[in-house]
Amino acid sequence: MAASHVLVPLDGSPLAADALDDALELFDCRVTVLNVVTPLDAPMSEGGILAADESRRESARERADRIVDRATDRAAESDRRVETAVRTGDPAETIVEYVDAHDVDRVVMGGHGGERGRVARRLLGTVATNVVGEAPVTVTVVR
Repeated sequence: MAASHVLVPLDGSPLAADALDDALELFDCRVTVLNVVTPLDAPMSEGGILAADESRRESARERADRIVDRATDRAAESDRRVETAVRTGDPAETIVEYVDAHDVDRVVMGGHGGERGRVARRLLGTVATNVVGEAPVTVTVVR
């Protein structure tokens, strides 16, 4: 069955960029890129170490906007368009909720985030694991 709406969660990592490239190459359908901003007071965020002030929240939102803007540019290089979305919440839960709410029938995502230490990389790998276990659609994990 051919996909009609593919979701590509992006976290700014090289694997997420590879996932976007794969989705654009493999699926000739609607593609949405999603960045999930983890609340600064969440256990997996740096909020447990640094104060969760308004400037840090704004910085996180600006980073999310840059990530989806780069995805839009990357898609345009392939003569494709992507829809963009930025949400705040637990990454795995937010991805699954987005799938349910927006008629997504395929998820293509990187296996783990990048530009972080080994422990954080392992924790973020659980996002892909949780999405695979919870999403009601096929999930392709790019490694």
